[in-house]
Amino acid sequence: MRTDTALPAPAADAAHPNASVRLTVAALLLVMLLSALDQTIVSTALPTIVGELGGLDQLSWVVTAYLLSSTVVLPLYGKLGDLYGRKIVLQAAIVLFLLGSAFCGVAQNMTQLIVLRALQGFGGGGLMVITMAAIGDLIPPDQRGRYQGMFGGVYGLATVIGPLLGGFLVEHLSWRWIFYINLPLGIAALGVIGVAFRPHTTHVKHRIDYLGAVFLALALTCLVLFTSEGGTLLPWSSAQLWLTLVLGVVAVGGFIYEERLAAEPLMPLHLFRHRTFVLFSLIGFVVGIALFGSVTFIPLYLQVVKGSTPSEAGTQLLPMMAGMIATSIASGRLITRIGKYRMFPIAGTAIGGVAMALLSTLSLDTPLERIYLYMALLGCGLGMVMPVITLAVQNTVEFRHMGVATSGTTLFRSIGGSIGVATFGALFSNGLQSRLASTLPPDAELPPALGPAAVHQLPDAIRHAYLEAFAGSLHVVYLIAAIVIAIAFVIAWRVEDVPLRKRG
Repeated sequence: MRTDTALPAPAADAAHPNASVRLTVAALLLVMLLSALDQTIVSTALPTIVGELGGLDQLSWVVTAYLLSSTVVLPLYGKLGDLYGRKIVLQAAIVLFLLGSAFCGVAQNMTQLIVLRALQGFGGGGLMVITMAAIGDLIPPDQRGRYQGMFGGVYGLATVIGPLLGGFLVEHLSWRWIFYINLPLGIAALGVIGVAFRPHTTHVKHRIDYLGAVFLALALTCLVLFTSEGGTLLPWSSAQLWLTLVLGVVAVGGFIYEERLAAEPLMPLHLFRHRTFVLFSLIGFVVGIALFGSVTFIPLYLQVVKGSTPSEAGTQLLPMMAGMIATSIASGRLITRIGKYRMFPIAGTAIGGVAMALLSTLSLDTPLERIYLYMALLGCGLGMVMPVITLAVQNTVEFRHMGVATSGTTLFRSIGGSIGVATFGALFSNGLQSRLASTLPPDAELPPALGPAAVHQLPDAIRHAYLEAFAGSLHVVYLIAAIVIAIAFVIAWRVEDVPLRKRG
């Protein structure tokens, strides 16, 4: 058997990092920025993309395709990083991500864009998980909270820059530039990683659990198809729909069976006997459903209902991003100082749940100042939860399982995100169609490519009916998101503080 493990850096490197460690951390921060920027830069462009390519009912798939493909490969990247070394795997992920970005920029219709977003996700899945695992190689757990806070802050910074940059590019160039902009940043990241990242590794023989990866991909794809197509593209009575679910369940069983037999399983089943791993994976899964499934619609609401331009919609997301940055950095520093982390997911999920409930009250005349307050609360809650998930799991698992444990928690959060986007997208589209059918005059016709500009050019009566239906459909999305995140709040109370280790 061949394994590739990185030796943990001495504790002194974390307390007094030398130039090599500082440069490596800077390189990993750049990769994190690349990963996070792509997720957020798309949000303000979605209405414009729909206006040009059509397919409002497929809007959620522009996000879902990326999340699904990146989710499928997460545990594979974690294992490959453990076996071959973080550096070479990270470089390969960046190259694949950049290829996907370039192809997305030339997509000619919604189907092409969705397929190419999936290709981009195959590379993007490795960026975040390998970056977070690499920090586990370099920094001992008792100092890691400070660094996880920094990475959470960079993620928050990208969520600020992304919508702003996306809005600017859409208005002044084209939505295609939201993908092209990844190319110079990615090339810079490749250069810095090549020079700065010097992990200490040893190589022995190995085996990769490809069959497990196939079962996992099949299970996730079937689950997302079931949640996204049920009640929209296919009626709930459709035999094809339920056959998809059965196939997904069979694939889950096949994955579990394969993991029991594999010499080097993709997701070692003994991790599920780990209390901290299980609880934080569940929290990440539930928060992922609520976060990705609901935040996707905020820029859409601002542009369609409030008449904001893409640039304005990006600027209007600043309160949420500021809250996320502030609490992410502050919680990381507090965890390092006090050595306890249990209180943060409890408080964060409580605040996030309240924010989602408040967002479910949005209407056509809700003042922007009130929306800013709700978004700031949501950002504060998310910033208190996200960094703790990785920190707590890395603090408790054996060092040789650092990569797969890190990818495992990220996997469950991304699975939640994929299900959330698909489910909430289906709920929104179905709700909008049913409300329009009951409120629009029988002879009213809507253009097939209905972007924000086209909505505001509709006749007054039809436009008002459309906006009322749009806002009403969002109520259901955010109300369900609030209920979902309340589940994470209940789970968070079962978390126990484990003393932070001095070494990895």
